[in-house]
Amino acid sequence: MKKKIIIINFLISFTVLFAMLFQTVHSYEHVYRQLTEKHCDHKYTAHKNQITHAHSVENHCPICHFTFSTFIPNSFHSLSFQKINVVTTPVFFYKTVASTFFKGSLFALRAPPSLF
Repeated sequence: MKKKIIIINFLISFTVLFAMLFQTVHSYEHVYRQLTEKHCDHKYTAHKNQITHAHSVENHCPICHFTFSTFIPNSFHSLSFQKINVVTTPVFFYKTVASTFFKGSLFALRAPPSLF
C-alpha cells in the first residue's frame, strides 16, 4: 500500500514539474521563431494604398497562458447575526384545566384514553 502511495505522489509531482518546464521550453520556441523570422522593410509611397502582405502576430497562446489555480471560488458570502429580543412577562400562577371531553382517538395507543 505504501509503494502505491509513493508512486502516485511521484507521478503527481512529476506531472506538475513537467507542466512548469514545458511552459518554459515553449517560451523559448517563441523567441526562436522571432529570431529566425525574415525581417522585411516596407517602402511606403505617399498618397497610395499598398496591400502587399500582412504580418500576423500570435497574441493568444494557450500554453503560455496556462496557470495553476485552486478550485475554491473567490466569492465569500458574509453572514450578519442579529440579536432578537423577546419580551416575556413572568407568570406567577399556573392553572391546569381538566376537560372531560375527548377530542379524538389515536389508533397507535392500545389503552383507553386518559382524561387527566
